[in-house]
Amino acid sequence: MHSIYNFVSGPMVWVAFIVFIGGCLYRLLSMGILAAKRDNVIFSYASPYYGMRSILRWLTPFATTNMRKHPGMTVVTFIFHFCLLLSPLFVYGHIALISESWNVSWWYLPDSVGDVMAFLVVGACAFFMIRRLKDPEVKYLTSASDFVILAIVAAPFLTGFWTYHQWPGYSICGILHILSGEIMLMAIPFTRLSHMIFFPFTRGYIGSEFGAVRHVQDW
Repeated sequence: MHSIYNFVSGPMVWVAFIVFIGGCLYRLLSMGILAAKRDNVIFSYASPYYGMRSILRWLTPFATTNMRKHPGMTVVTFIFHFCLLLSPLFVYGHIALISESWNVSWWYLPDSVGDVMAFLVVGACAFFMIRRLKDPEVKYLTSASDFVILAIVAAPFLTGFWTYHQWPGYSICGILHILSGEIMLMAIPFTRLSHMIFFPFTRGYIGSEFGAVRHVQDW
């Protein structure tokens, strides 16, 4: 058990980051080359002003018409992304490990807040799963891979919560927590989770097209 922990918390961490960074660079480069080949006017009418306007607009809760039409989905989505991105960076356990390894530390969240954020991420994943099962429009576009992705996202938070509270089997769960986090990191460039790296580019492109070319709003 100790050797497995050393492996997932040592060499496997480096593998995960190499795959994540390398995968992100590959996807961005390949998409850029593909866009230039298929539609080379994309770069000629790119507008920093309209692109940034669109990005900021879609990062603001209820700023767009579609968000206002689906308030429940909007609230869950923003809470989900907020907790998903901030919780791993500001929970004490992660910061303590980073400080131990790199002698770098920063402000951390109270443990109770970290628990709530983990619960919200898992709850949001359950909400998205039920939506994919019940909403006819979303169900039509849903495949098995969508449920796998939801499981990949929820797993690090479930196992982290379990490990922190030292429930029965927490030592095994701690290994699963590290491993599931590494799996999610490596999955980002190659699954629908890649929207986190493509969002600024796709939203900037749409904003530029609608604002600079069509002279209309994209919301």
